[in-house]
Amino acid sequence: MIPTVKDVAKRANVSPSTVSRVINDHPSISVETKKKVRKIMEEMDYFPNATARNLGTQRANTIGVILPPLDSQERLGNPLYLELLNAINETAAGFQIATAVASAANSEALLENVQRMHRQKQVDGFILAYSEKDDPISEYLYQQKVPFTLIGRPAKREADIIYVDNDNQLLGKQATEYLIEKGHKNILFVSNVDQEVIFFERYFGYQEALMLAGLPTHPAVTMLQPEDYTSFPEIIGQTGASALVIIDDIFALRMIQLATLHGYAVPDDLSVVSFNNSIFATLVHPYLTTIDIDVTDLGKLGTEKLLEQINHEPSSGIQLVVPHRLIQRETVRALK
Repeated sequence: MIPTVKDVAKRANVSPSTVSRVINDHPSISVETKKKVRKIMEEMDYFPNATARNLGTQRANTIGVILPPLDSQERLGNPLYLELLNAINETAAGFQIATAVASAANSEALLENVQRMHRQKQVDGFILAYSEKDDPISEYLYQQKVPFTLIGRPAKREADIIYVDNDNQLLGKQATEYLIEKGHKNILFVSNVDQEVIFFERYFGYQEALMLAGLPTHPAVTMLQPEDYTSFPEIIGQTGASALVIIDDIFALRMIQLATLHGYAVPDDLSVVSFNNSIFATLVHPYLTTIDIDVTDLGKLGTEKLLEQINHEPSSGIQLVVPHRLIQRETVRALK
């Protein structure tokens, strides 16, 4: 026999209206009661009628997750976004909320996708999984007053946009300091993006660490076009660099392949520190020394913050929300 709202209410010793409010995540119901009722719903294999629930609340009971424009192989294959999606989906499911993904090959198509989802009321709000300078998607969400949470620090309107983040400047600083502690004096910062906020923050952290140590800083080495890769050995030769701070794990593997192609061994000739501690960090030798940013916690907190907005609960922007840690592996050599 299929259980009903009344069956759940009787077993939980609450009224059927309370069960309905729990299903709709109403703010008038305490966290303890919600946990109690949801546990009983799970035990009884009770599933709310989604159509009836949506009509009653005038909501889609779905949140959208906006991935960055998938305009490169690194972005298309980056496991960070899969980890983030999994954390968001698991957190949303705990509130009986579904998730939908917005993705496209470029910003124009992505904006059209997001606009359609919003105008057709397919979702109640969005989680924007990236932060980029002059991003048309974040501008649209802000101007249209659409509930959204940003994963990363906003490029502007920091006081008005709700966001969750690591301290990316501190990440860049600590990665560079680790190399300095190992005896490296000529260190380069290498990236395949130059408009994302994490690029600016991590590069600023790199500069800060070197300046505080009285060591030379270098312009960021940005690999945006195929011809940029051909200048790699010349840059290494001109700077005398012995170590690289690289924007993320997947691009770090690309740079290690490039270094090997030009006769530089990692870590014997070039040491490498990257970010994210993704599955790629331990797929091939040498294993990457990298900084773990706790993607799961970013996704969980981002989802909770979005649901607070949708439910009109008090909320505020957050910075430096998730701690990080350096994972020492095989890509850094200590110099004498």
